[in-house]
Amino acid sequence: MVSSDTDEGVTSVRTDGPGFLTDRDDLAAVREEAVTFIKDRVTAAGARGVVVGLSGGVDSTLTAHLAVQALGSDRVLGLGLPAHTDEDNAQEAQTMAEGLGIEFREVDLRPLVDLFEDHVAPEVAPGGGRRAIGNLTARLRMCALYYAANARSYLVCGTANRSELLLGYFTKYGDGGADLFPLGDLYKAEVQALAQQVGVPRRIVAKEPTADLWVGQTDAEDLGARYSEIDPVLRRVVDRSERVEDAIDDTDASPETAETVARLYVDSLHKRAVPPTPGIDDRGNGSGGSHPLHLAPMANGL
Repeated sequence: MVSSDTDEGVTSVRTDGPGFLTDRDDLAAVREEAVTFIKDRVTAAGARGVVVGLSGGVDSTLTAHLAVQALGSDRVLGLGLPAHTDEDNAQEAQTMAEGLGIEFREVDLRPLVDLFEDHVAPEVAPGGGRRAIGNLTARLRMCALYYAANARSYLVCGTANRSELLLGYFTKYGDGGADLFPLGDLYKAEVQALAQQVGVPRRIVAKEPTADLWVGQTDAEDLGARYSEIDPVLRRVVDRSERVEDAIDDTDASPETAETVARLYVDSLHKRAVPPTPGIDDRGNGSGGSHPLHLAPMANGL
């Protein structure tokens, strides 16, 4: 579990959680595996490097750190794509990029969002509302990241962690659109612990998580609880296949929070799956990530 010392703005990691990887040896192994993963995925794709969307938060900062360790600073591009972003967060993204020695470019997407709101939204769905515009913002960021990746023969290195992925707390074809997620197996507690271990500044580790989809937006407000309550429930209900009732008895989460977490996981299955096809003539399995065995040599680059 992770607790925040608000007097000093320092995040300290406790290792009494339900099997979270937060001790020194575990973190060293996690770090090595994530770095190797990035290197292998880029090599397998024949790509020249990766592009990372930098927000000034812990997830994107840690992802950039790992990418630099895997590929070197000259093969990592950081993009700052503010739209409703706090000015301090935008500046933090640039500061972190400079510290890593990577190329950094910032583009304000607010004019594009405004243009869409003024000219497109009224025609296609006048009552879309704030959340729909927030999702639009995430998808515009994805467009920018993939444009940069296509132009440079890079991969888009996503920044989502396991907590977000299991909850469906990402925008489909927005921040959920990426070629790889180096943090995708790590809960927020583990991300924060690993970030400290690799030297991410403590002020970033302790920062209130936000997707910056609108002014004042925070993960805790959207989800109704902090990750320190959510993650132990996910760990038990998803990873250990425990009943929700048992998870409630063994965590600090309220019954309402535990039920909400379980419901979010179930309801967001479609966000973690390849879009389905009807399965006509038994062809429904051809659009996934597998391939016939006789094509394995081609997939292995032989």
